[in-house]
Amino acid sequence: QPYHDALRAELDRLHGLHGGVVLWDAHSIASVMPRFFDGKLPDLNLGTADGRACAPALQAAAEAAMASQSAFTHVSNGRFKGGHITRHYGRPEAGIHALQLEICQSTYMDETAPFGYRPDLASRLQPLLERMLNAVLEARA
Repeated sequence: QPYHDALRAELDRLHGLHGGVVLWDAHSIASVMPRFFDGKLPDLNLGTADGRACAPALQAAAEAAMASQSAFTHVSNGRFKGGHITRHYGRPEAGIHALQLEICQSTYMDETAPFGYRPDLASRLQPLLERMLNAVLEARA
């Protein structure tokens, strides 16, 4: 509960300062998880609780940024529609917008031991993540 208490307090603080807030909930996931899914997951998996956790313009902005490139596969509200944080805190009607992004580890690291960070891979992904975040923030403005 301390984590959620702190998150709620920070969302309330930022909402009070700015009149709205975007919660970007990013996670890392193995690109292949045969126990749960067949095949390789898309590189980027955006979840907005099927559009209930953020305003449509914010989801569209993130999707447009993903669609503007061909290096990384992507999907919206596919297998990962948004977890507890996205569903619980996303209240676009109250100015609190939540988006979840599951990022395949293969886009920035080795997926076998010793699971090393790969700056050469990450440097390709970072500009897209920055474009996505900036697009979402601009759409909220």
